[in-house]
Amino acid sequence: MITHCRHAGLVEPEFTLTDGFVITLRRKPELAFAAVGGQVTGQVAGEVEPQPESQPESRPESLEVRVLRLLTAFPLGKTELSAGLGQKEISGQLNKVIRVLLGDQTIEYTIPDKPNSRMQRYRVTAKGQAILNARNEEGGKA
Repeated sequence: MITHCRHAGLVEPEFTLTDGFVITLRRKPELAFAAVGGQVTGQVAGEVEPQPESQPESRPESLEVRVLRLLTAFPLGKTELSAGLGQKEISGQLNKVIRVLLGDQTIEYTIPDKPNSRMQRYRVTAKGQAILNARNEEGGKA
């Protein structure tokens, strides 16, 4: 942090230890920072102008859609889903996506009576398959 601040011409950060650990970073007073298009840009205060946002031609699929696509072949557990997504372990984001998809009824348990079973798998529902079919049709038109 100190090296980065020096390199940027900023005052070195202050480190304090009270009930918790606190880092204070100071910026140059003549700069104002604005989030434009998901990126933080430094501009002179009072002259913050929106910048054109570059759009990639193809957007990456959301994690929800990727999970649904993996489940179309056959039911999978969290470990298999994680591996299919290229993750080394089950992420918090994957757990969240599974909860959302279960809540939306786009996927369902293979063992509904035992949601915490170590043998639990997930499968796509008719609603989830309809969503995937609609996305496939959209992709074919674009």
